[in-house]
Amino acid sequence: MLTHLTIQNYATVDRLEVEFEPGMTVITGETGAGKSIILGALGFTLGDRADKTIVRTGASKAEIAAEFDTSRIAKANEWLEENDLRSEESPQLCLLRRVVSGDGRSRAYINGSPVNMSSLKTLGEMLIDIHSQHEHQSLLQRSTHQRLLDDFGVDAKLRSKLHSTFRQWQQNHQDLKQLGQQSEENSAQTQLLSYQLSELDELDVGEDETSSLEAELKTLSHADDIVSNTQSALQQLDDNDENISSQLNVLLSSLRELPEEQPAISSVISLLENAEIQIEEAINELRSFNDSFEADPERLEQVNARLSALHSVARKHKIKAAELPRLVKDLRTQLNRLENSDAELEKLAANDKMLRDQYLQLAREVSKQRHKAAKKLGKQINEQLQVLGMPHASLEVNFTEADESVPTQNGLESAEFLVATNPGQPAKPLIKVASGGELSRISLAIQVITAQTSEIPSLVFDEVDVGIGGGVAKVVGELLRKLGESTQILCVTHQAQVAGQGHHHFQVAKQAKDKNTVTSIQTLKGEAIVREVARMLGGEMAGEAGEAGKEFSEESLAHAQQMVVS
Repeated sequence: MLTHLTIQNYATVDRLEVEFEPGMTVITGETGAGKSIILGALGFTLGDRADKTIVRTGASKAEIAAEFDTSRIAKANEWLEENDLRSEESPQLCLLRRVVSGDGRSRAYINGSPVNMSSLKTLGEMLIDIHSQHEHQSLLQRSTHQRLLDDFGVDAKLRSKLHSTFRQWQQNHQDLKQLGQQSEENSAQTQLLSYQLSELDELDVGEDETSSLEAELKTLSHADDIVSNTQSALQQLDDNDENISSQLNVLLSSLRELPEEQPAISSVISLLENAEIQIEEAINELRSFNDSFEADPERLEQVNARLSALHSVARKHKIKAAELPRLVKDLRTQLNRLENSDAELEKLAANDKMLRDQYLQLAREVSKQRHKAAKKLGKQINEQLQVLGMPHASLEVNFTEADESVPTQNGLESAEFLVATNPGQPAKPLIKVASGGELSRISLAIQVITAQTSEIPSLVFDEVDVGIGGGVAKVVGELLRKLGESTQILCVTHQAQVAGQGHHHFQVAKQAKDKNTVTSIQTLKGEAIVREVARMLGGEMAGEAGEAGKEFSEESLAHAQQMVVS
């Protein structure tokens, strides 16, 4: 559930911090005070579109953070784990944060890690569900009817499996179609690959052969210089009367014959003795190399010819000679795939039938649950319409069977809500029957019923009670309070009858501060709730400019007191 909301420099909000609790929380205030701004900020953290106009005048950026307790939301925890976004310090808490700068650019974070808007929306849909006063407009779309019905009465895992199987089937079908279209081209392609591989196999390119040959070529090309330089070095080291070895010997003898041992000289002698040993080793290795090395013009010609052949074939394939071994592997893989295309076609065809059968089996089970759910949903919504002041209204779910040759990921039928608002009238689509007020109440009935089966532990109702009043408003309040016993409910309302049903109460107000308008929010308790409900009933308002001394009438307070559920 939502536990904490922090808002900074958003619209008319300077800074707000709100702590939320389980149950039904009502948010009230005068028209224009900023109630919807609070929910707008919440929607912003859930991935709603942002622009620079939301940044408070004079501020460089707006920032909103929403903290959720996810201990009851297994699906969200699984998603956070899969995406490596779960908090190690507080694994049962999830912090969503959104920042928008003055130029309209925004950044989003989940538990401190930057994420894209798609991730933010995906997670947000698992954490909280917002029902707005304009949501009834979406009821005019048939896709909304299908979603609401399925959420209400079709097993979520079954639907997920149906969608997954459908995607696999369609991908397999696409692969089958593409491979079938390629079959006519396979023969010519096979001949070309066979010829290319035959040429490369005859060349028999070794792994790293090119680099090895190029190193050998460099050595053979400088054979004369190598022989000349090594012989000269040997002469200097050992082969003439004044060679380095002899001179070092004389020097060591001279130092060893000094009359008294000198520590510094002893160190020098030790270093020279080590040098003598290393020079002897160098002479031996250089002599061994000189004795074994031979200039080989014939081998040089062979290496040149081999490299020329490798580079010539590489140029034909527009690659470097060193890449020839990889090319052989790639061409062989392509040839094997083409030679095995018949077997692959058979495999894809078999998969196509298997996945189609699986899809139809799942789709039929979804249809079974969907038709059963339609009756139950229609009955419950109709009962709700009775208490919402529409005794003659009747809603039913109509199904249109889909063509099995043109499958969809949602199954074998599409659902549509049909309504009759007067006795004796045939049920028709909502857009053709319901007036604005009727549509609002039908929407509210659907939202209340479907919310009871929602897996999301936090539901927001933003002025969904617009256009109703009196006894109907009281019923709405009672319904939301009852729903709040099992689900966290946040309700923005203008209806006193609804506000009086809340377990918790926040009042939003707007005031002038330093020549700016600032929205604030405060928690109401006890008598303060009664006075706010009295204000909503239309009683005399205390504390307004010029009327600071006025109090609510006893009648208004008594009436409000009756409405407030303790």
